[in-house]
This record gives sequence, C-alpha cells and structure tokens, in this order.
Amino acid sequence: MAKQLLRLMTELSSRKWLSRIMGHCSHSRLSRHLIPAFIRIYQIPAHEAEKEIHEYRSLNEFFSRRLKIGLRAIDETADAMVSPVDATISAMCAVNAGTILSVKGQDYTLSELLAKSPRMENYINGYAFVLYLSPTDYHRIHSPVTGIQAESEHLKGRVYPVNDFAMTHIRNVLSRNERLITYIAHEFGEVAVVKVGAMNVSSIRYADESVKKYDIGDELAYFEFGSTVVLLTENGTFTPRGDLEPGSKVKMGELLGLLHPSTIRKG
Repeated sequence: MAKQLLRLMTELSSRKWLSRIMGHCSHSRLSRHLIPAFIRIYQIPAHEAEKEIHEYRSLNEFFSRRLKIGLRAIDETADAMVSPVDATISAMCAVNAGTILSVKGQDYTLSELLAKSPRMENYINGYAFVLYLSPTDYHRIHSPVTGIQAESEHLKGRVYPVNDFAMTHIRNVLSRNERLITYIAHEFGEVAVVKVGAMNVSSIRYADESVKKYDIGDELAYFEFGSTVVLLTENGTFTPRGDLEPGSKVKMGELLGLLHPSTIRKG
C-alpha cells in the first residue's frame, strides 16, 4: 500500500505545471535565504563554489553553480573518454542489440531513449553509462571527448524524479522525461550525451548554444535541480576502465575508459 501511494505521488509530481511552480520559486530572490539550509541538509562542499555564498541571487543560481578553476582535473590519458559530470554510476554495460540492460531492474531501448533517431544505429552495439547526479553534486555537464557537435535534439517529456524509487518503480523514467541530446563526433566515431531532466527541473540549458566544437572537459550544459546523464559510445569504439562498477562515484574529468577504432566490421 505504501509503495502504491509513493508511486501515485511520484506520478502526480511529474506534471509540468507543478515543475514550473517549483522552478519559479527556486529562481526567486527570496529563495536565496534557503541556500544555507540546502548546503547543510545535503552536505554540499560549498567551499568549491566559484563565488561566495552570499553572492548567489537564488537557490537555482547556487544549484547550477560553477566551481573554482582547477578543482576538477581532466584525465590526460591518450584517447580518453572522461566523465562529463560528478555522479554515481547507476549502470554501465555494453548495449545489447539496441537495449541497455537492467538499469535499476529495468531495460531501456535506444529507440525510446533517442526517440527513434536515425543516429540510433550507431549505438545498437555500443556502450552505455547511466550517471546519476544527486542534489549534493556539482550540476554542470562537460564534454567527455574532444570533438564537434554533429547534432543536437531536444525531446519534450515529463519531469519524474530520477531517484532510486522512481527509477525502480516508475516505468522507463529515462525515456519518458525531458531530454537534451548532444551527439559529438570524435576521432574514432561519435558519442551521445543524453541529459535527462527530473522533478523540479525547469530546463536543461546549453552553457553557450553558439559553441559547436569542444575540447575534452569543456563546459557543455547544465541542469537546474536533480538529474541524470546517459552517455553512449558508438558500436565497438570504447573499452571501459576495469575497476569501475555500478555504485562507483566519479568526478567530472575522471577517466571512464579508452576510445579506439571500431572493432566491429561493417557489412
């Protein structure tokens, strides 16, 4: 009974109008008074923030804060793919004939996640990371590779939470929520950075929409409140770091694995 009630509350909380109200409140100047409590409740390392706490004009501005320069080192290994975010790895696995298997007990098809994009075929036997950002985490998203934006797609959707309960008990949250997808072409192929919105997120924004070329670690986008990134690599072009597993914490710029020419023969 309790589980059914929680599911109902989660379904109701996915309404866009409620998210807009919450977003408006978090953008208001009055919300800045909530920042100290927010830091305390979520044990946020506020000393890492680019500005002093009193300089942030709203809770949302603090939440989507930049960090002091130099606090995240970008791995310099040749052909590296790095984490685009500070996050917990919810899932990491080879994509099996277009399906990402067992993400919190659910399978996700690329067809649903990428909304039947023609680019989907590039990833049906690739590799996937599902990276969950908690309220504690830094919420800017950076480029995991050096490359050029091949395409950008904004998919409207719901605003379900992406916490453990919602990911486990609400069907296909990652494919039903709002998504902003950036396809980045690199030396050996392509990656897809799928930014999944969540409850109370009023938008997912590019840091600078005019920028189409990225060096590894460059700022790409940011979330307003909790969120998840699904990072996909093209078929046969990636080997993951051997010591990572679901539940591992990673920092932006940390090595996820190595890119290389495709090991899958075409034709």
